[in-house]
Amino acid sequence: MRTFVAGQQAHGELEFAELALGIDVDLFRGPLEFETDGERAAREDAARDVLADLRAEAEAGDEIAGWDALYADALTRTVPFLRAARGHRNEAGEAA
Repeated sequence: MRTFVAGQQAHGELEFAELALGIDVDLFRGPLEFETDGERAAREDAARDVLADLRAEAEAGDEIAGWDALYADALTRTVPFLRAARGHRNEAGEAA
């Protein structure tokens, strides 16, 4: 079964959510792959700008933008499991 949102085919649940909500999850959450400090700073700057625009639209009465702002803001507080697991290393002598 194929799923389409606004004429575009969604390949998976994450892509469906991105198409339906108009929120790029990687922009706010961060990619699962490595990113340099410069790439991260640029992504976070763009995310702040988009979030500020969403909040301004919400204050002007756009309820959907308000919900999108809440979702995007929540994504900025998440760390993908795979990225977090890669950064975690057991130290020698650490109690199990």
